[in-house]
Amino acid sequence: MAAKKKAATFESALEELEQLVERLESGDLPLDEALADFERGVKLTRECQQKLASAEQKVKILMEENGQVQELPFDAADQRPGEPE
Repeated sequence: MAAKKKAATFESALEELEQLVERLESGDLPLDEALADFERGVKLTRECQQKLASAEQKVKILMEENGQVQELPFDAADQRPGEPE
């Protein structure tokens, strides 16, 4: 039975991406390694974007009230609509 590769969390993908950027910015990598790191970075960036889009969609669904999305300013996110400030 082949083991499935566990999907990385957003945080671990972002951390790996930051490490790749540091390596690439150092300028000390051979071209082949730099290209491989760049390719991995592009993949991680896409994964992070997908995870963020998914999280945003979940938040919108949770914020939906009577078929209408209740968008709030970020600083008011801890208040519920209709509650006094």
